[in-house]
Amino acid sequence: MKKIVVFAGSNSKKSINKELAVFTASLIENVEVQVLDLNDYEIPVYGIDDENEFGIPEKAEEFLKNIHSSDGIILSLAEHNGNFSAAFKNIYDWSSRINKEVWNNAPMLIMATSPGGRGGATVLSIAKNGFPHLGGNIVSDFSLPSFYDNFKDGKVVNEDLLDTLKVAVNTFSDSLK
Repeated sequence: MKKIVVFAGSNSKKSINKELAVFTASLIENVEVQVLDLNDYEIPVYGIDDENEFGIPEKAEEFLKNIHSSDGIILSLAEHNGNFSAAFKNIYDWSSRINKEVWNNAPMLIMATSPGGRGGATVLSIAKNGFPHLGGNIVSDFSLPSFYDNFKDGKVVNEDLLDTLKVAVNTFSDSLK
């Protein structure tokens, strides 16, 4: 059985991106799902001086081990001021210091959602441009605009958006075989 790692690029305890990522994983059959939470990987803000003095934090090593032990990754990115959240960027930076192939060439479904009408489009663009340079194998992506209108009771309720998500999920699922 294939194993997928699912997480949000957010440390919010009520992350809408985590809700979307977990729902998306539920659409895939016959996989083992490991849900990660960035709150479980609290580490110092990355800086070369800290790395040289104290080395790599164990939590960063643990995070990357989980990524590298997976057959696929579902990541829903929070957008903060048009970019990654600080919590995600920090774990990403530390991970890249351990291994430049952060994403290990595992198939990725990257997503974003937000309360606004653009659905995290800017952060998705940044990820699509940057992740391949660090071992990202993005096989599909999805943006969910207006989260509170389109996601209710733990699922995507807009049928057109749900159909689009299912296409992205099928592409991702097919890449795991």
